[in-house]
Amino acid sequence: MYLGKHGANLSNFAIVETGGKQYKVQPGDTINVESLPGDTGDELELRNVLLVSKDGKISVEESKLKRAKVKVEIVGHGRNQKVTVFKYKAKTRYRKKAGHRQSHTTLKVNNILLG
Repeated sequence: MYLGKHGANLSNFAIVETGGKQYKVQPGDTINVESLPGDTGDELELRNVLLVSKDGKISVEESKLKRAKVKVEIVGHGRNQKVTVFKYKAKTRYRKKAGHRQSHTTLKVNNILLG
């Protein structure tokens, strides 16, 4: 049996989508996702579940996944490192430099419910 990055059994996990990205989560995991509304300590439910594996049985049936949810807790909010954007056109003296820092929310996965 393969053990995951935290030594946990990989038979209990889910794949959820939030902010246009997909994340594989297990109970106890901490993930950084696109910024979500809420304060530190608030509990949220991620309802856009794409796949659930419970006790080694993988479920991708739409009827079960409509009821599935992942309960998470907001650990904090932050911002990623700055990304430099530099536009340049040769021979026209055109240069433009800008920076961007994306906001993110850190979530702790508490429970995966199949419904």
